[in-house]
Order: sequence, then structure tokens, then C-alpha cells
Amino acid sequence: MLPKLRRIVLVAVAAAGLFSLTGDAQAGYTRQYYTSWSYYSTTRYYYRTYYYYPTTYATTYSYHYTIYYPSQPRYVYYYNPVSHQYWGRFEFDEAGKPKGYSLLAEKDRKEKLADIPESAFPKPAAMPAIPGAADGEKMIPPPVDLPMNDLPKE
Repeated sequence: MLPKLRRIVLVAVAAAGLFSLTGDAQAGYTRQYYTSWSYYSTTRYYYRTYYYYPTTYATTYSYHYTIYYPSQPRYVYYYNPVSHQYWGRFEFDEAGKPKGYSLLAEKDRKEKLADIPESAFPKPAAMPAIPGAADGEKMIPPPVDLPMNDLPKE
């Protein structure tokens, strides 16, 4: 009797696993996500890529970079590789907890971060819409796994 019960349980578990796989496939895709951190030794910063579908029917991800400078440990900056401009930043408090996003006005977006005055960044607020999204879907905030302040040995 025990082998028969074990077989029923195994079939039920397998069916549940198969159902969850097809359920995920039917649910669609991951519309946006962040990669893990990488270190760029030339300019001594960390970066990760933020991938997103601008529309629900898009078949190719678009992307922006998020950049973390250990000298500015409270901020993760967003950079558009197409326009070659920083367009905002996400702020963390002293304890590393999320505070919110500061979306730069079009006129304040620059290729070099040094060209953007601190006063151009508004008070942190909610995440903006996914770039190019007509449906208003909001970006997900960056993960809170900021790199350690110590830079890799070169």
C-alpha cells in the first residue's frame, strides 16, 4: 500500500510542477529586471544593466545602465546609452534603505555626471514609468544589494 501512495504523491508533485511551468509560460515574461553588478576598473565604478520591454508586445529588451560610484554611496544613477545622458538617480538612506527616485528634467540631463548640479535632482519620489511605456507601467526599483564600498584590488 505504501508504494501505491508514494506513486500517487509523485504523480501529483510532477503534475503540480508541470502546471506551474505552463502557468509561468502563459503568464508571459519578465517585463523588467536588473543584472548583477560588474566593476569597470577604468573609471572605478560599478554598473548593472536594467533591461525592460517598453511595451507589452515588445519582443526585444531595451536597456539602460545603472551606475554606482563608491564615492557617492547613497545613489545609483541611471544612464541612457542611446542618448548618452544621465537621466535620474535612485537614493538610499544612510542605512541602505530605499528612499526613492529623482527624475531629472530634460534640460538637466547630461552626458557627464559632473555637469549636473546637485540642485538639479528633485526630492526622491516614486519610480518613473518604464522608458517608452505608453501604458504607464512603473519601473521596478533597483535591488538593495549595493556593492561594498571597497574597490577591487587592481
